Amino acid sequence: MSDRKNDVAVIGLGVMGGNLARNFASRGLKVGGYSRTFATSKQLADAHPEAKLDVVASLQELVARLERPRRLVVLVNAGSPVDDVIGQLDPLLEAGDIVIDAGNSLYTDSDRRAAAAKGKPWRFVGMGVSGGSEGALKGPSLMPGGDLDAWERLKPVLEPIAARSSSGLCVTHCGLGSAGHFVKMVHNGIEYGDMQLIAETALLLREGLGLDGAAVADTFSRWNQGDLSSFLIEITADIFRVKDPKSPTGALLVDAILDKAGQKGTGKWTVVAAAELGIAIPTITAAVDARILSSQKQTRVKAEVAHRPARSRLAGVSVDDLAHALYASKIASYTQGFQLLRAASEAFGYGTRLSEIARIWTAGCIIRAAFLERIQAAFAAKTEPELLALAPEFVTDLAARLPAWRRVVSAASQAGVAIPGLATSLAWYDSLTTARGSANLIQAQRDFFGSHTYERVDAPGVFVHTEWAG
Repeated sequence: MSDRKNDVAVIGLGVMGGNLARNFASRGLKVGGYSRTFATSKQLADAHPEAKLDVVASLQELVARLERPRRLVVLVNAGSPVDDVIGQLDPLLEAGDIVIDAGNSLYTDSDRRAAAAKGKPWRFVGMGVSGGSEGALKGPSLMPGGDLDAWERLKPVLEPIAARSSSGLCVTHCGLGSAGHFVKMVHNGIEYGDMQLIAETALLLREGLGLDGAAVADTFSRWNQGDLSSFLIEITADIFRVKDPKSPTGALLVDAILDKAGQKGTGKWTVVAAAELGIAIPTITAAVDARILSSQKQTRVKAEVAHRPARSRLAGVSVDDLAHALYASKIASYTQGFQLLRAASEAFGYGTRLSEIARIWTAGCIIRAAFLERIQAAFAAKTEPELLALAPEFVTDLAARLPAWRRVVSAASQAGVAIPGLATSLAWYDSLTTARGSANLIQAQRDFFGSHTYERVDAPGVFVHTEWAG
């Protein structure tokens, strides 16, 4: 057996795990690697000799070749595969060793695993990783949770591989317990919202205003130079420049893609968690619903034939109006996401710092965007805003964009173009900014049929019941 001692080990050398292992090695760390199939591990090591990956055929060998206390990063499919790996590692580990689940695990699974590890000599850490395969290789945004002692032990291997922005290294301790995976879940929920809003805006540019693919690409490129600057805006511009290699007429590749969006569950988890914590996240929920409805392709085709809805171009709306509506809706989505993070931190005792979460999302991750620096500043202010949308500069931003936002949603409705994300975001804004809404009637109805009681305006906190039917 080799006498080499590795600094860190990666279990699961697929696309993400393999690239993360190479990233560790590129920073001068000695890296051990293991996959269920040794041929997969050897193929990776042989393809990248510069990484000097120490791949082995068994977990026993992997553990034996690690410096103590050991650091093992698990990157396998979420669910039972993670439990299987942990179960195999358990008898091999010693005091101070740390197992890091870096997959897209549900935060409650991380709570369960952390609780099971409490009686063990080793520690469990759940960590979100964002940036896709390229980010894993060149610098992802890393979101570890767990106890602070484990974080201090992990810093020397996580900080070197993290993305870097003008705000610093894109890794931080996200909070105690399952905070790492909760933060990553919300990141993905915001990502769902972002992608839906951008897709709707692109549809309005093309179907609503009649722009061709090149003009749409140029529009997104221009937007990427201003307030909307972000990774998702950038790649959208690129997508609208790619031609379909199978098209004799040079049609766009995006038009050859079936309009059925996939999802792996993190968006749904975000919606469920928000409902359980009593936080409204309608923009993110609309994005999840839109993906579900998109999967019902045959039903939608039948419905269009049956109803034959009249559709038209947008009236009274400009390209700049669409930019304003998109930006305002993004503020809505991020406000909802950060409100959920705060609620979870308070409910679960995470101790999550919202300014730090915004900071580590400024580079490396999928939702990286220029305005995250402003979000970071808003939550780092001496008086932290209750909601992002209540931070003074975002109040100003929304007020300036509100007329265009209303024009876009109204025109799209008149034209018969579905924009659930943009429309729901505006409805959320109108609900948020209405001091007295319609819930008084709902309370009266609940008391009428179920004797659920209600509070009077002149006596809040005192619950009363009325015999409404006399």
